[in-house]
Amino acid sequence: MTVFQPTRRAFLQGGVAAIGAVGLFGTRALASIDPNSFPDRIFHATHYGPFNAVVKDGKLIGVNAIPELDGQPNEMLLFGVADRTYDASRIEYPMVRKSYLDNWQTGDIKPQLRGKEPYVRVDWDTAYSLMAKALLDTASEYGNQAIFSSSYGGWANAGNFRPNVMQGRFLNLIGGCTITQGDWSAGASQICLPRVIGDMEVYSAQTAWEVIRDNTEVFVLVGCDPIKNNRIEYTVADHQIYAPWGEIRDNGCRFISINPQRTASDDYLDAEWISIVPNTDVALFSAMAFHVLEKGLEDKEYMNKYTVGADKWIAYIKGNTDGVPKTPEWAAAITEIDASKIRELAELLAVSKTQIAGAWSLQRAQHGEMTHWAIVNFAALTGKIGKPGQGVGFSWHYGGGGMPQSGKSTPTGLSQGRNWVKNICPASRITEMLEHPGEKFTYNGNEGTYPDIKIVFNAGNNFMSHQQDTNRLIRALTKVEHVFSIDVWWTAATRWADIVLPAASTLERDDISVGGTYSNDKIFAMKQVIEPVGESRSDYHIFEGLADKMGIWQQFTDGLELIDHIQAAYERSAAAKDTPFDEFWTKGYARQPAPVEARRWTRHGDFYKDPAANPLHTASGKIEMYCEEIAGFNLDDCPGYPIWMEKHEYLGNAEEDQVHVVSPHPWYRLHSQMDQSARLRDLYKIQGREPVRINRQDAEKRGIADGDLVEMFNDRGSIIVGAVLSDDIRPGVVSVYEGCWPSLDSKGRCNSGLVNFLTSTQRSSGLSQATTANTVLCRMRKCEDAEGPNRAYEKPEIIEDYEVAAIDEEVLGLDRVATIMEALLADATEGEKIFYERCTVCHGPREVSHFTQNQWKGITPSMFPRAGLDENEAALVTQFLMENASDAPKK
Repeated sequence: MTVFQPTRRAFLQGGVAAIGAVGLFGTRALASIDPNSFPDRIFHATHYGPFNAVVKDGKLIGVNAIPELDGQPNEMLLFGVADRTYDASRIEYPMVRKSYLDNWQTGDIKPQLRGKEPYVRVDWDTAYSLMAKALLDTASEYGNQAIFSSSYGGWANAGNFRPNVMQGRFLNLIGGCTITQGDWSAGASQICLPRVIGDMEVYSAQTAWEVIRDNTEVFVLVGCDPIKNNRIEYTVADHQIYAPWGEIRDNGCRFISINPQRTASDDYLDAEWISIVPNTDVALFSAMAFHVLEKGLEDKEYMNKYTVGADKWIAYIKGNTDGVPKTPEWAAAITEIDASKIRELAELLAVSKTQIAGAWSLQRAQHGEMTHWAIVNFAALTGKIGKPGQGVGFSWHYGGGGMPQSGKSTPTGLSQGRNWVKNICPASRITEMLEHPGEKFTYNGNEGTYPDIKIVFNAGNNFMSHQQDTNRLIRALTKVEHVFSIDVWWTAATRWADIVLPAASTLERDDISVGGTYSNDKIFAMKQVIEPVGESRSDYHIFEGLADKMGIWQQFTDGLELIDHIQAAYERSAAAKDTPFDEFWTKGYARQPAPVEARRWTRHGDFYKDPAANPLHTASGKIEMYCEEIAGFNLDDCPGYPIWMEKHEYLGNAEEDQVHVVSPHPWYRLHSQMDQSARLRDLYKIQGREPVRINRQDAEKRGIADGDLVEMFNDRGSIIVGAVLSDDIRPGVVSVYEGCWPSLDSKGRCNSGLVNFLTSTQRSSGLSQATTANTVLCRMRKCEDAEGPNRAYEKPEIIEDYEVAAIDEEVLGLDRVATIMEALLADATEGEKIFYERCTVCHGPREVSHFTQNQWKGITPSMFPRAGLDENEAALVTQFLMENASDAPKK
């Protein structure tokens, strides 16, 4: 094959000294606590917190929390990290599904056998050869849009060099691929709210907690559970926010929780629980608005100064548009909250200094865009937004929301570069894309077309557990010619793959991260603790090897080792100005404290003080209680202001024996991560299955006792779970944590309890195409015929001694990379280069044309400081974004 740049082999043989795990980079972090014990304690950091790994004879034998860095270490850190490292579910070697390996040259790969037949252990070169050929065949015959990356988000680990970034960098070097857009977490609001209030909000910092403590009289938690959800973070959890919540409570703030079930936060904060029918919050806030208007408690001066479109929304509230006044009695029939309670709540929130915290879970529902928007409109109606201790926040439950922000730049890793493919798939629409290539869809005001996917390439993402209606996804995957998955463990995403590559856990390689998703006040070294298990490799080295196979090693690595990239990432952080890299790496962390003034920061405060000088990034510069842009899309499921719309399935139209299923974030997991930890499962699983929280009345009707196995089912699928009876969940509602690993029995039931076998692929709306995982009904009964134990954590059948024929490299056609590479040499502007090299949007880089100019203006104030851009660099990137946004003038 043609060699465009040096290969890794040539680089190493050329005598260039590569920095390995010796000298500086092999030093330990903090000293051991006991000076008489063996000294091997190595600093590391995870989504669950920073820690010292205790290593003996090359094995991880313990995890020591670090009190000065983690305010409240939990079981996921102390038990789960060690458990999963050596768990039987580890993928130790490259694997290829048997029929795929036998028939890759003929194409008779039998996709219907995915998830059913054994895997064959192969060497790395065989796996790379098969993947390289499939990628080049697909790109050459169908175009790069036929390659789909399902690796959205980057939750695989807390490091900068996480798998989705490495995969994106590699695929973009060979022409790119179809990617997901948006996410499961907050897909509806991240599209709607920028047009309503000028920011994504769901991924934005919250008012500093001391401002809340000193000013807020009433704090309303709408589906929000910060005590549980702040147990993990997108970066490194430090759990600093727990003590402040206690201070806010003890200073006399009154907490009210609107939720179908009572939460850990309700208990900790002494919250009054108001039980509501799921998916009916819009009706509640509409009725509270009606009562506020009826009592004359609205803030007309505030609305005139800070909002647009109030009159149109108020006309709906009063019933002038549809003949239905949104009275408390009207809402009581929908929400099952007494009308008198709705009036009492409306008056309390209107006359008090009120902060409303809306959870992301609220908008993971049909018409999910309406819910957060209704909360914004109510807060605007009563004149709260931007005042100290008042207003709205949609990220109090996430990332240490409420901690003061350092405002300083953090480490930025390798650029993913330019993706030449403009096709996207909204994150929760993967099944629809696979089923209906060529079908058109709307997203964020634009029209897209689903491509005809031939390869699903998954790295560090368990999309098989995320996607709704899992049975339908399994069927849709049979239309795909190749499924590749890179992971540390045998998750669901690997069990339905053709080629599986073993990734090393973060404990088995070096990386870097930041502490406090919003505070950004610490930089953490993620130092290698142990040698890789089996033949596993870091994500960087996996894609480095694949790039080397295809002759683009130089472009992927820039001729550098991973540790060089880590040091460069650190040097781009503000911490590097005060703490040299060698000092940082030796100690394990560096601080970059928040300034004093950050402790008095109020969300939307500058806008409130001077809306003319500090306009919001909406079309009007104000809060859009009615949004002409959204109305102009003419979507029947997402109008121009928040209205109540009945759901396709909820308790309001349920049959007598149906229940509504909610699927909140787990207590002992991060989505599906940690489900393989045996010690954690012992703390909460029921007969080895996922627990379901059931109201005692519902259980008694069905003869279900505490600890029984329960079968939950609808026309999409069936799961087996374990009953936890409770009075702290409303009748007619059951709660199953999302994210457990699946295991199918002979009847096709999930014997482990993965709730997405029940959930629907119904979209939120044509605006966002987001998930509706919390809009689902099912029936349930006591399970009398469970088939043995849950097998989700066992390896699939593996053939170790299969004779694998050598692959002739001439068959691979690797020279085809040359044609692709030439096309990638197009000139890029300086602003484009800076954007792709240094900027991130929420969970990762995004295609510029997928956002409007105003949306980018709302994103850049938080994006630019993280990237450490100076004034000139920021101007160059802004010019690039404005010239290429979805609503930019056509060139």
